[in-house]
Amino acid sequence: MKKKISASLKLKVAIEALKGDMTIGEIASKYEVSPSEIHRCKRQLLQEGTRVFEGEKSSKTAHDNEIQKLHANIGRLTVECDFLSRALGRVK
Repeated sequence: MKKKISASLKLKVAIEALKGDMTIGEIASKYEVSPSEIHRCKRQLLQEGTRVFEGEKSSKTAHDNEIQKLHANIGRLTVECDFLSRALGRVK
């Protein structure tokens, strides 16, 4: 039966493999995973690691869009408030 390893362990073994301080066999013994799993984790990190940093841009863009909507809403409410205060000032 194949042992399922967590994402955090996959990251650890991939980083260890990329450092090059230990051999793949030493890493496999230390973390009790197969050498092929270490190679797979290392390859996946190299291929898909940029997604970690791409996520920042999309969330920042969504945040900026939300701020723009809020500023537009504040502007609209300010205009309405000024209009109503002038209209009510004429009625008195």
